[in-house]
Amino acid sequence: MSFPLLGLMLFLQSAYTTMEMSQLSCHYYREPSTYMEADIILSTFIPIHIPLDLLRNVQNIFESEPSLRWNTFLFRWKNYQILLTIYFAIEEINKDSQLLPNVSMGFHVYNAFNSNIRTLEGPLMLLSGKSDYIPNYKCKMQHKTLGIISGTRPEFSAAIGTLLELYKVPQVTYGPFDTKLNDKVTFPSLYQMSPKYSSLVHGVISLLLYFGWNWVGLFVVDELKGKEFLSHLKAEMASEDICVAFTQKFPAYWKEGLKYVVGLVDLTQHTQVNVQVFYGDIDDLIFCIDNKFFIAGGKVWIMAKQHFIYLESIANENYLINVFRGSISFSKKRAIPGFKHFLENLTPSLYPGDFYFYKFWIDRFFCSPPAFPCKYLKPCPANISLRIKHKKIEMMTISEPSYSIWNAVYALAHAFHKMLLSKTEMGSKEDRNMDWLLPWQLHPFLRKIHVTNAAGDEISFDENKKIMETYDIQNFVEHTKHISLLVKVGEFVFKSPQDQGFFINEVLIKWPSNFNQTPQSVCSQSCGPGFWKVPQEERPICCFSCVFCPEQHISNQTDQQECISCSSQQYPDPGRIQCLPKTVTFLSFEDPLGMALACTALFCSVSTTAVLGIFLKHRESPIVKANNRTLSYILLISILFCFLCSFLFIGRPNTVSCILQQITFALVFTLAISTVLAKTLTVILAFRVMKPGRTMRRLFVSGVYNAVIPICVLIQLILSGVWLGTSPPYIDTHVHSEHAHVIILCNKGSVTAFYCVLAYLGTLALGSFTMAFLVRNLPDTFNEAKFLTFSMLVFCSVWVTFIPVYQSTKGKAMVAVEVFSILASSAGLLGCIFFPKCYIILLRPDKNSLRCIKNKK
Repeated sequence: MSFPLLGLMLFLQSAYTTMEMSQLSCHYYREPSTYMEADIILSTFIPIHIPLDLLRNVQNIFESEPSLRWNTFLFRWKNYQILLTIYFAIEEINKDSQLLPNVSMGFHVYNAFNSNIRTLEGPLMLLSGKSDYIPNYKCKMQHKTLGIISGTRPEFSAAIGTLLELYKVPQVTYGPFDTKLNDKVTFPSLYQMSPKYSSLVHGVISLLLYFGWNWVGLFVVDELKGKEFLSHLKAEMASEDICVAFTQKFPAYWKEGLKYVVGLVDLTQHTQVNVQVFYGDIDDLIFCIDNKFFIAGGKVWIMAKQHFIYLESIANENYLINVFRGSISFSKKRAIPGFKHFLENLTPSLYPGDFYFYKFWIDRFFCSPPAFPCKYLKPCPANISLRIKHKKIEMMTISEPSYSIWNAVYALAHAFHKMLLSKTEMGSKEDRNMDWLLPWQLHPFLRKIHVTNAAGDEISFDENKKIMETYDIQNFVEHTKHISLLVKVGEFVFKSPQDQGFFINEVLIKWPSNFNQTPQSVCSQSCGPGFWKVPQEERPICCFSCVFCPEQHISNQTDQQECISCSSQQYPDPGRIQCLPKTVTFLSFEDPLGMALACTALFCSVSTTAVLGIFLKHRESPIVKANNRTLSYILLISILFCFLCSFLFIGRPNTVSCILQQITFALVFTLAISTVLAKTLTVILAFRVMKPGRTMRRLFVSGVYNAVIPICVLIQLILSGVWLGTSPPYIDTHVHSEHAHVIILCNKGSVTAFYCVLAYLGTLALGSFTMAFLVRNLPDTFNEAKFLTFSMLVFCSVWVTFIPVYQSTKGKAMVAVEVFSILASSAGLLGCIFFPKCYIILLRPDKNSLRCIKNKK
């Protein structure tokens, strides 16, 4: 044996002394153990207490309030239910005439140290005796252990598994399933009672999604299971767009806690994080909170691992109640038939010689059991039991480790039963003697075990078995000033990631006192309908800004990633929440603008008719006859048609009206401008006739100026024919011109043809304007060249202005601009040419006579 190992053995041997029960005082703690004599012995490791020598090494940590430190860290009574479960299971098995008949089953409980120094102390005690640690040498007579049940930490099971593997002793763990322990090459003699897959992650995700918590902090114990849980949880959170505000790891063993003081998260910097997920041993969390390593008050804790907050201890500390008030925990829904009745009937005198049992009554009920007199405490009443004590709460709820160890005891019992049957049927008399049973012989039967327990659940070590996991969702509620309760508020059922159920009654939940309603834990407030989420640069996806949806887009849900576009026949409401159908509209006679233009066109048409009537009535007067009254009649009629053609642009468009709009407009305006041009030529030729020369006189007499009108109209007719033949006007809809309307109007078809028509009209108008301007001062009594000049100036100004305005408008306004231009230019022709003459005819008849003409000459 090497010197280091020998030194370790000597240290472990010197650490303990044997003392009789009668010599113990109320507060002296020797190395206790619990033993039940029987034919078959199971050795069980349960972390119930922390040795005094380890406690003294860190007693400087617990300077304040030593009574609380003593109770919290000396004995872990939260694990005592596990030991009571073993009592219950063994007694049931020994009473069962069908299971292990004529064979008694007992147990030996060892404390499972979580110390790196004393982890192997229990296994060495098991293999060699209670005080002399010499492996494979029996220092004292005792029954041989055929199976070992261990837990709750996988590190402990792995550590002792290496030693036990030398003897092929079967080890069944009742702690959570661990992938590392599942390696059959390293641990071929180790069996895990807990199922392989844990659904806690999915339960936590369902809870976060239900309350809309997407900005949470994570607290995990820095161990293998904590790392696995953290990795799985983060992956699921990322898939559901739930963000991790921070991650805090702290040690798995409380005595190493001081190493982690530096680097703990400062929760004051995470004011928006109101929800914190914790995975690990509750004692580790309480240690950090208890020693003010971080401030965690007023937050909602989600206890993701099966554990029990020991409410009596916490009730003694008000600040711990404030920390955990309103917290939510997941507890596996387990039931051990008859176990509650067993617990309720426990009395202090039930198990004489069990040190743990006595100390439990002293520490929890402050009375001295009959076999363990204590001068500082009064004796326990004869009728005292857990049934009548309100502090029984923590013992009444079945924990996951208790359920697993119950199954583990039954699994080993059935394996023993099958092994004994096999030896009875096949072996000799010596083989049937249980003193010759060896631990390694149990493995073939243990691997194949497949039974159903009293609760209806299957017991087997098949890794791929599919089970339904049910969790009670519990809320930590302050019941009275000194008592707190875990109240069931919901349930989570898991079969597979695709088959799971989540139910919670939010009314039953009592949140931390600083919340008047359901807490929020978000990085950014939700974007309501009408807004969309824009991620903030270099920040998690849960941190975003809310931006109003752009035009023609809506968002009808909360926290939409992008806005939805409305169809061309729809438009968004002012709040950008829903798409509304657009109404069909056009420049109608009922429309105020259409009505105003129609009334103007009607008034101008009546005025033109009136002027024509005046000219017809006074057709023999000099002022009418002076400038070719026939051309005046033609011009007045063409101007009348110009006014009337504007009615084609008002009203619901159709195919005929769309064609007539442009053709009529082109032809009647060409007729009007060509007539003005003919009038201008009349003035020029009339003046030239007064000069000597036969050519001008012949042109004037022959009426060549009258040929201008049909020639100009014919050219425009050809242009219009080409327009209609290539790309005629048609009915069109504009869906984007107006916000809430679909505009029906006539499309020009060929825009080039439209502007060619306008260019031709412009050329005629410019020619007429130029010639009229040149002869405006000719000395003639009734020279209307000045009037023609002004009319062409107005006409050109209107249509030059029309082009940019027309290009910049849309929908009904575009049609209205065209109608207005038609009316304005036509009114310019009518007003500038004929109103002065009407003025003379009607108001100054003295100037409309031959006498006036002769006097002027």
